[in-house]
Amino acid sequence: MTTIRICFVGDSLVLGTNDETYLGWPGRLCRDGRAAGHDMSLYNLGIRAETSEQIAPRWRAECKARIWDTHPGALVFSFGANDCAEIIGEGRRVSLEDSKEIARTMMAQARDWLPTLWIGPPPVDDSRQPFQVNADLAYHFASERMAELNAAYTEIAADLGIPYLDMYTRLVDDPAWPGMYEDADGVHPIAAGYEVMAEHIADWAAWQAWFE
Repeated sequence: MTTIRICFVGDSLVLGTNDETYLGWPGRLCRDGRAAGHDMSLYNLGIRAETSEQIAPRWRAECKARIWDTHPGALVFSFGANDCAEIIGEGRRVSLEDSKEIARTMMAQARDWLPTLWIGPPPVDDSRQPFQVNADLAYHFASERMAELNAAYTEIAADLGIPYLDMYTRLVDDPAWPGMYEDADGVHPIAAGYEVMAEHIADWAAWQAWFE
């Protein structure tokens, strides 16, 4: 049995937005880990609409408040979708170069503190764009920009020696994936989509190594 406290850090795709079960993929991973006999504490630190610029200043303090030096702990990061979203009429929320620089600094700090895994962003459904946040604000997400950011993150993770799960490549050619969205939302999957994501992570050797 493994005893571990895990902080899942990121945005709405970590939080599990649109999942009618309110589990997201972190909840499913820890539910199944608990069923397998592990003593797991889940801290979901996903915040809707946050970019890496907004995650970077907060993650360390939030994780330190939950993972004490006296307890085994680990970190799972997933972010970036909001970085490459364009605000209609204003442009990209975070430039590619800034996204890369922020990610490199943040992930190096995480790696140097605790065991760390990095989950890449999934593709979006381009046919359902733009994403209407409210009456006055719309974001345009594009799989092309997501793929570009994913490629950059893959290189950074390799440079830093951090296990990186390329969720984009795993899902972009999956013929069932477009069906994992509701008609009005091509960014946040329904429960079945989060289940698929959780299955990919659960099968990942880097995740399994924490529980051997």
